Amino acid sequence: MTVDLEVLHTDNHVLACVKPAGMVCVPDSGGDESLLDRARAWVGEHYAKPGAVFLGVVQRLDRPVSGVVVFGRTSKGAARLAEQFRDGRARKRYLGVVIGRPQGEEGEVEQWLVKDAGRNRVERLSAERAGARLARTRWRALRPLGAHTLLELEPLTGRPHQLRVACASLGAPLLGDVKYGAPEGLADRSIALHARSIEVDHPTRDERLRFEAAPPSQPWWSA
Repeated sequence: MTVDLEVLHTDNHVLACVKPAGMVCVPDSGGDESLLDRARAWVGEHYAKPGAVFLGVVQRLDRPVSGVVVFGRTSKGAARLAEQFRDGRARKRYLGVVIGRPQGEEGEVEQWLVKDAGRNRVERLSAERAGARLARTRWRALRPLGAHTLLELEPLTGRPHQLRVACASLGAPLLGDVKYGAPEGLADRSIALHARSIEVDHPTRDERLRFEAAPPSQPWWSA
């Protein structure tokens, strides 16, 4: 049986693939198939590897978000990739369809965020306080899509729900993101946020890698 996984790159230390909206990155209490499960199955099939397959999780996307995800295929690869995501050497760019149009053409959102784990929701604060983490997001308006706007979003920090809160802070919540201000959800229960590209240094070679994936073929991405 062929495993259904969109693979962008694979080598001895790195696997880059595309997560569909609606799939969790790693197994959770719900018991649904995760991207990690599917990627392990693909590696086992592609490389004819018997037994358990190692894949190190170095970054994640929220369940309703689609796009590029990178795994480490060795412990060394995973550790070095994870370090790049922590220290900012990894560069991530997203596309988002927002409701309305933010003021201006581009800018940077800087805010203190604190996560309410019980509600799985992040709140923005007017000032720093204990437990809060600073989030910085660069944004640029690309083009109008009817009553919506296509934005390019670049997280300069890696905080939970950072881009979702940043768009809400601009007065333009992501389409379908009812948790952060959208009036209604989308039919497929996704939100219009897509991890378009990731750039990382290869863990063992002097080489910069770039992985890119087009957004899903849903009508709101091209309206």
